[in-house]
Parts: sequence; structure tokens; C-alpha cells
Amino acid sequence: MLNIISILKSEALAFFLATIWIYSSLGKSWWMFALLLLVPDFFMIGYAKNSKVGAMIYNFGHMYTIPFLLFIPFYLFDIKVLLPIAIIWIAHISMDRMLGYGLKQDTHFKDTHLGRIGG
Repeated sequence: MLNIISILKSEALAFFLATIWIYSSLGKSWWMFALLLLVPDFFMIGYAKNSKVGAMIYNFGHMYTIPFLLFIPFYLFDIKVLLPIAIIWIAHISMDRMLGYGLKQDTHFKDTHLGRIGG
């Protein structure tokens, strides 16, 4: 029987594969994809202050809500650059989650909603 963590990681894998498929259908640059795929990791900057601030800022950049909200101005105002950015952002979050890097607890960087990283 699959445990809940395995299910969440499998779900993240499905999201990641879907974003690759959707991005490929846009005909955009794969260089842009590779470069922007790592941008959400800049949300770790809060850890320079402490774990509480770090978790808050990191989680802001690693929850699906924010990139999904980018679809609204994309559709309402036809801001075309937002679509690939949102898709790449979702790909990053999904990649992190399938690798076990979940939303952070405020106790330590390694404490996530998917369990402790590395253990």
C-alpha cells in the first residue's frame, strides 16, 4: 500500500511531466526553461535571517497558488510572458516536491510537509 508521501511525490511527478508537455507545446526556448527553472530557489534568501523568516519566504515561492494566479492576468490582459513563467514556476515546485523538498516548517530548512529532507 502506498503511503501518503509516495502519493504526493507521484502527484508532483505528474504535474512536472504535464508542465514539460505544456511548455513544449508553446514552442518557447528551452534555454529560458532551464534558466528560469532555478529562479524560485532565490526564495531561500530568508534563511539568511533565521528559520522562521526563511520558511515564510521560501513557502511563498514554493506554493502552487502564486504561479496559478499568474494565469489570471495572462488571460484577462493577454500578458503573454506570464504563461511560460507560470508553467516553469509550477515545474520547479513539482520537481522539488517529487524529490522530497516540500513546504518548510519554521524549525529547520530540512523540516518539510513531506518529512525531513535526508532522513
